[in-house]
Amino acid sequence: MNGKIIVIEGYLASGKSTFAVNLSRAINVPCFVKDSFKIALCESVSIINREEGSRFSAVTFDAMMYVAQKLMETGYPFIIEGNFVPLGIKRVDEAGVIKALIKKYAYQSLTYKFMGDTQLLYKRYIERNRLPERGDANREFEEPSYDVFEIYCRNLDGFNIGGDVIKVDTTDFGVIDFSNYMEKARLFME
Repeated sequence: MNGKIIVIEGYLASGKSTFAVNLSRAINVPCFVKDSFKIALCESVSIINREEGSRFSAVTFDAMMYVAQKLMETGYPFIIEGNFVPLGIKRVDEAGVIKALIKKYAYQSLTYKFMGDTQLLYKRYIERNRLPERGDANREFEEPSYDVFEIYCRNLDGFNIGGDVIKVDTTDFGVIDFSNYMEKARLFME
C-alpha cells in the first residue's frame, strides 16, 4: 500500500463533502465525510440541542480517527473530510491529532483547503441547514448570526498538518476546474 492521506478541510458550506465523495469515486479511494459519519453514529440517538450535537461531533471525530489509525496500520490510502479545528478552538486539537497520526505512520498528506467569500457561504449554510438530509445530528438548533459564522470559518484558517496544501476558493462553483483538482489527487496517490 502507499501510505497516503488526502484531507479535505475548510469553511462551512464550501462544498467539501460533495468534492470528497466525487473524488473518492474518481480515484477509487475510501472516503470518510465527518457529517455523514456523524449521521451514521447517531442514527438511533436523539439529539435535542446544540450541546448534545457538539458532544456527538467530538465522538464522531474520535471514531473517524480510530478508523484512520486502523487504515494507517495497514498503509491503506484514504480520504477524510471535515471542518477540523486547530489548537485552541475546541477541547481537542483535531489538526494536531491528524498530524500526529500522519507522523506516527509515516504517511504523506495532501490537504485541500476549501474557502470562499463568507457572506456567500453563510447564505449556503443557512439554506443547507434547512434540508432534511442534514439529519438531526448535523442540524443547528439556532441559526448563528453571520458574525458568529465568519468567526467559526476564520478559526479554521489555522489548520496545518504539514504536507502539500491546495487552496480552493468555492465562492463561485461555476469557475472551479474540479477535474484539475481531481487529477492532482490522482497523481498524488500514484
